[in-house]
Amino acid sequence: MLSRPGLLQTLRRTFASTSTSTASSPSLIASLKQISPALLDQNPYELDRHGRGESFHPSLPPDAICHPRSAEEVKQIVKLCASTGTALVPFGAGTSLEGHVGNASPHITISTTKHFNKLVSVDPASLQCTVQPGITRHQLNHELRDTGLQFMVDPGADASIGGMAATNASGTSAVKFGVMRDNVLQVKVVTASGEEVTAGSRTFKNSAGYDLKNLFVGSEGTLGIITELTLRLHPIVDNIVSSVCAFENLTQACDAVVMLLSCGVPVAKCEVLDGPAIHAFNIFSKDVADMTPQPHLFVELQDISDGGLLSQQEMVEEILRDCGGSGIEFSADPAVRKKLWAARHATYYASCALRPGEGKGIVTDACVPLGKLASVIAATAKDVEESGVVGPVFGHAGDGNFHCILPVRDTDSDEYLKKLEDVNDRLISRTLAAGGTCTGEHGVGSGKAKYLDQQYGEGAVEIMRTIKKSMDPQNIFNPGKIIPNSEG
Repeated sequence: MLSRPGLLQTLRRTFASTSTSTASSPSLIASLKQISPALLDQNPYELDRHGRGESFHPSLPPDAICHPRSAEEVKQIVKLCASTGTALVPFGAGTSLEGHVGNASPHITISTTKHFNKLVSVDPASLQCTVQPGITRHQLNHELRDTGLQFMVDPGADASIGGMAATNASGTSAVKFGVMRDNVLQVKVVTASGEEVTAGSRTFKNSAGYDLKNLFVGSEGTLGIITELTLRLHPIVDNIVSSVCAFENLTQACDAVVMLLSCGVPVAKCEVLDGPAIHAFNIFSKDVADMTPQPHLFVELQDISDGGLLSQQEMVEEILRDCGGSGIEFSADPAVRKKLWAARHATYYASCALRPGEGKGIVTDACVPLGKLASVIAATAKDVEESGVVGPVFGHAGDGNFHCILPVRDTDSDEYLKKLEDVNDRLISRTLAAGGTCTGEHGVGSGKAKYLDQQYGEGAVEIMRTIKKSMDPQNIFNPGKIIPNSEG
């Protein structure tokens, strides 16, 4: 891995080949201002904030930020940028982790969370709602609070719904409720021609034509700008209990997950954390009682009746004990559960805090077939320890998705950075050899693009490149992401 100045130079060279202009022209900026006086922002602080996400990847700010209020304004922005070949990068809450928003070529950012962030409509009888892309998941569920329904995809961060769709986000509840592709019914997207198209339908089943909806969901802003989403909702369940259980090793914890699912236990959430992750968890999360720094499993159960929940709880306890679990605790107290899951969602920051100083973290998000989880996650934890780096391991064990947080500091030596890169490379090679994927929920961005050939083969990647060139011939939508050499 290169030093940070070296990384920035590499990023500049990578994106230089995807840019069709050397600067956003003054005439373009003036034309964008004419759409609305309040539309354009060139405040240096905001430019810097919109030029990076939460990832460690180096980036450069946009030349200007557009804050559209409607699909019509998005269409105007796209047409103006297309006329000059200027790159466009969508921006939501800025929580992306794989270099999705940083762009070294001159570009304009379309930011959605300031104005383009409304709940458009709710159809309780159809278990769905329609939203603008900038609304965040917390805002959405607050708006839905009186309907008895909720949106269930929970990546931890209060991400924008449009950004979650763009990366096909997942999270703690995916084992029961699925990922974004399972919960987005329909999207409206402004394409490179400046036209708004509709993909998918408001029905739960749809066999009409090519599956364009699932092409746009997960496209990371490289094929168009999402302007509206219709989402699947689920009833709020009051009967919930959380369980915490310790294990001697990760293999036991992962085996317990497989056993729970194989026995048909309808777990709503299922998280595994290794010893270093629990250590970070204890230090960072003062509201939660200290736990022994050894592998733990967090399980959440939900049911519409107390009787059904009690039956599930008894089965879970029996399975956990059979797999070597100890110190099993259950709690139905909403305050206890809220603190537990809030602490779990803060594990990224807790992991980074294990190495104090300025910097961020390499956040891996590998996903393997469930039967391979125990061996892959245990091998990863062992590799981290033997490499002499800091890297807590944890993840959404119920769907085979796990993370290894590798904190990066601005003062790190080239030698230490190389160790982190090697651990990451071996993790992904191990994952792909097990039939897994290099990214289970964070997306490809610029950080994972080099692994696509290894995962899919050049033939499949060439099909992706062909789709990109066909739909965005000028390569103005988030160039350099997913497929770096996708020049127009």
